[in-house]
Amino acid sequence: MQTLREFTRKTKRGNILKIVREHYLRDDIGCGSDLCQYCFQNEVYQLTSSHEIKSSLFKFPHYIVLDTNVVLDQIDVLEEDVLHNVIVLNTVLNEVKHKSSSIYKRLNEIIHDRTRNFYVFVNEHHKDTYADREPDESANDRNDRAIRMATKWYDSHLQTSQDSKVFQRSGRTVTRVILLTDDAGNRAKAVSEGILVATATDYVKSLEDFPLLVDKLSHKTFQNEKQALPQYPPHLSMKEILDGLRHKKLLQGAFQASRENYLEGSVNVESYQKDILIQGRNSLNRAVDGDIVAVELLPESQWSAPSEIVLEEKNVYADDVPSEERVEDEKEMLQQLQAAPVAERTPTGRIVGIVRRKWRQYCGILQPSLIEDTTRHIFVPADRKIPRIRIETRQADKLLNQRIIVTIDSWPRNSRYPHGHFVRSLGPLGNMATENEVILLEHDVPHCKFSEEVLSFLPKMPWTITEEDYAKRVDLRDLYICSVDPPGCTDIDDALHCRELPNGNLEVGVHIADVSHFIRPGNALDKEAAARGTTVYLVGKRIDMVPELLSSNLCSLVGGVERFAFSVVWEVDHDANILSKRFHKSVIKSKRAMTYEEAQAIIDDVTQTGEIAKSLRYLNQLAKILKKRRMDNGALVLASPEIRFQVDSETHEPLEVEAKQMRDTNSMVEEFMLLANISVAQHIAAEFTECAVLRRHPKPPMTNFDPLIKAARYQGFEVVTDTGLELAHSLDRCVKADNPYFNTMIRILTTRCMMQAVYFISGSLQKEEFFHYGLAADIYTHFTSPIRRYSDIMVHRLLAASIGADSTYAQLLERKSNEEICNNLNYRHKMAQYAGRASVALNTHLFFRDKEEDEEGYVLFVRKNALQVLIPKYGLEGTLYLKSDKDGKDGLERAKSEIIFTFNEEDHTQRCGNVIFHSFDPLTVRLSLDSTNVQHEKLVFKLVKPYIKGFSVETTTEAVTSANAQPPAKKSKKDKKKK
Repeated sequence: MQTLREFTRKTKRGNILKIVREHYLRDDIGCGSDLCQYCFQNEVYQLTSSHEIKSSLFKFPHYIVLDTNVVLDQIDVLEEDVLHNVIVLNTVLNEVKHKSSSIYKRLNEIIHDRTRNFYVFVNEHHKDTYADREPDESANDRNDRAIRMATKWYDSHLQTSQDSKVFQRSGRTVTRVILLTDDAGNRAKAVSEGILVATATDYVKSLEDFPLLVDKLSHKTFQNEKQALPQYPPHLSMKEILDGLRHKKLLQGAFQASRENYLEGSVNVESYQKDILIQGRNSLNRAVDGDIVAVELLPESQWSAPSEIVLEEKNVYADDVPSEERVEDEKEMLQQLQAAPVAERTPTGRIVGIVRRKWRQYCGILQPSLIEDTTRHIFVPADRKIPRIRIETRQADKLLNQRIIVTIDSWPRNSRYPHGHFVRSLGPLGNMATENEVILLEHDVPHCKFSEEVLSFLPKMPWTITEEDYAKRVDLRDLYICSVDPPGCTDIDDALHCRELPNGNLEVGVHIADVSHFIRPGNALDKEAAARGTTVYLVGKRIDMVPELLSSNLCSLVGGVERFAFSVVWEVDHDANILSKRFHKSVIKSKRAMTYEEAQAIIDDVTQTGEIAKSLRYLNQLAKILKKRRMDNGALVLASPEIRFQVDSETHEPLEVEAKQMRDTNSMVEEFMLLANISVAQHIAAEFTECAVLRRHPKPPMTNFDPLIKAARYQGFEVVTDTGLELAHSLDRCVKADNPYFNTMIRILTTRCMMQAVYFISGSLQKEEFFHYGLAADIYTHFTSPIRRYSDIMVHRLLAASIGADSTYAQLLERKSNEEICNNLNYRHKMAQYAGRASVALNTHLFFRDKEEDEEGYVLFVRKNALQVLIPKYGLEGTLYLKSDKDGKDGLERAKSEIIFTFNEEDHTQRCGNVIFHSFDPLTVRLSLDSTNVQHEKLVFKLVKPYIKGFSVETTTEAVTSANAQPPAKKSKKDKKKK
């Protein structure tokens, strides 16, 4: 049966087009129920009588039809293995697909789980359930009518099947069909049409066997809340926002909350070089990190400067009354900022509306409530950029010492915090597996097991190299190739060789695992690798980009085993000048897989004269020449505090922590990887001018260097940042005889001035923009780590196509789709870095649990109320707060009047009496772990030296001296109470 669908569309020129489409209706689409005697079922019954849910609202067997809003708002309820025999209409599925791709994906996963009995009914093509759009009817009203129509048809269709005498004799209760919708208008119409209907909330509350499912309901509002007074300004409507953007009265951008100050954030607006600063609760106006917001720029006279105050929100409970202390903090911060020098002020604005929410699921803990037997609780997210969230739960006692996941549902004006609901528990607080899971979820790292579909594209074992493979590749098995990697590395991407040629020159080869041979374009394995983007390294744990069979076995260039490789081979003279180069796919057999330490020992041991020793020494000599040449061109040597852990193999807890050591062999491998990347970049950019995958590092804006220039100037050094070469020479000159760590700290500061390096497609930018600032390279890409980076797989495919080693394919040359992949890779790479740092922080906390250590350190930054301190021994960085505690914490009466630290804006120093703290000053601090906040355990830095009475930690000697100097002080009331 055929019908016509007619609709009109307005063109850009204002003309009206009438569009007519044929729409086919069928009478052979099955209802999917095992009760039906009439439909032809072309698959196994999805709706069965074996799953009956006890509901106090509907005390009879029933199937459920979902409205679109129920799926969008209550997906967390649907994911629980509670609701069965659910009919998902084609209308609803399409609406969900258009409104939220993430929820559509989650719904599809439920539908494909046969045990859940979710049946997709194609109501739009069934002759009895198709609803044509009526004149003057909105698309939304038409869809609501189609849902009601399908529900009514299902109910009468099944009742007809159950009218038979056989069914009546069985004594079974008739199964009905009910509609779940949260739309009041749709519900009223359903009632008038005789349809059984309920809201999602009422239905879930009626489930007798699942009382805790209520916790997972999405809450737009809480009871008795409408009476509360507004705490925030109203948001503009979408129409007002669009008008404001069109007339350039408003700006649009992504909101970024501050980790260090909960009353501050910024909005990145494309047309502005600097972010728009947002300060104060009313100006932040319910924006959550990541939201796309509309901002009103304040007059220049009201512009402010970024705060240097570290401000954390104090503990609050489910009541919304702001504490006096919190109000005081906000006032104090705003007063300080109003006095900021005009030169430091930056464009400042206030958020007036939300264009698009970017809410996600958040990990964290429940805050214990002061009120007994309450269901209202405050959830504290692990990410400090996210505000606390109000939720309702009946299982607070069980969840108090658990890491849980919560999602935000709404943020009304009259609530200090957003409203959300409980999703699931991750596990016990402090448990290593739980905390690693939190890190992965918070940094959006895909870490689920590889699906059966993905694994189906792996080579069948046992895998062997065939004669045909040997014929297609260059045989390099006889060469003395070796790999040099960190200890315990199993995903070995790269190997090297160097040998002397008969003409006296040297042949150098970089051999990279040929991952693209095993991962073919467009299959499920390729799509999964592209989505993951990179392997993520946590302490003692690795989340692979590709399945382990490839990462640690077939692709890994392990010693003594034949492997496929993609080789870059140069002929060079003894001054490291490249005379020729070639690229080819090869078969290699690594003679040895070594650690950096083992390779260094072979180079240093003069008694070693074998082929591998010769190869390593040649490589090391050439690497030093290459590095000097790069430095002379303006490449930067940057630094970051890095540490490594020795982890217990059973408990996975850290046993030892130490700063990472760099050897000549680290630099040797790095130089040849850089050379390979540059050589490949030059080749693919010449062959594919529009679609080569490259990597660039933009030059930072001059303002980024301000903190570095100021810090160096206070120490008597002038840092010139006009070009990379001048900056490199300036950094080399920053040396202090009395402080060997000074140069490293200057380089750490320089690293923080840099922009993020990013992947891009060659056709999207001018050639001048290809430049890699940090490496001083005109062109660069990533070729050398395809086991752990998808960008390298893309580059391998381009290189293979250019030399005829593999065929090209359409998507390889599609600029737009490759740009989208690059955007995802940039995001995944950034998140992987953050996840790695979070893992180091977690293990550092575990290491210092129940320990106290006095360590020498240096002041890295001086802030208005804190010193940022670096501990070279551990590569650790932390904050030494100078603001005295108001409550006499640790038994010390540190009243504000006794200890006064004065911050000098001019030279960025802190003074207390005769003691002055500058950047890079040495000091001794006591490290311990503060576990009072179970959510955010933190390393506490307490000053030991220089000694400031009443503020520094009292060591035994100082305590004795202090006791001899004066009589003991009288105990305060607070101290007596404590005892």
